[in-house]
Amino acid sequence: MRHRRLGIGAVLGSGVIVAASLVTAPFAGAVSPDTATVSFDCGSFGSGTATLTASQDSSTATITLSTSAITAPIEVSANSVSSSLVLTDSNSQTVTLTGNSNPDIPAGSPVSTGPLTGTVPTSDGLQATSLTVTVFGITVTCNATSAQDPGPFVF
Repeated sequence: MRHRRLGIGAVLGSGVIVAASLVTAPFAGAVSPDTATVSFDCGSFGSGTATLTASQDSSTATITLSTSAITAPIEVSANSVSSSLVLTDSNSQTVTLTGNSNPDIPAGSPVSTGPLTGTVPTSDGLQATSLTVTVFGITVTCNATSAQDPGPFVF
């Protein structure tokens, strides 16, 4: 009988700990879809498809991006790319996500950047409309040439 009470107490105690951790954990909202593609035209630097991966924590959105529209002419070391991604809703209101992070990018490889972060309104559908990337002091501006697939991010 003593083991039984100890077992029930342990189960109840662990349940309280789990419940307490859920209460103190930050709210992480769901973004849908969490991955999308869009085509960009980057002028003389090229054009191609970008894959955007989104997440959300309250009103802060985070997007990582990899695009074949821009390739690294030489090796680019980590955290040396500055980027901004403009997202637009159906009312032409814009949100800009920015960041200065990237993984190491070998010469000839597609540019990857992110996390790009910014504050987003909830329940708005936002589509990527432009991307600006600065590497080694050279700024490349890309404009979306397709709608985001499978659709806008809803935060």
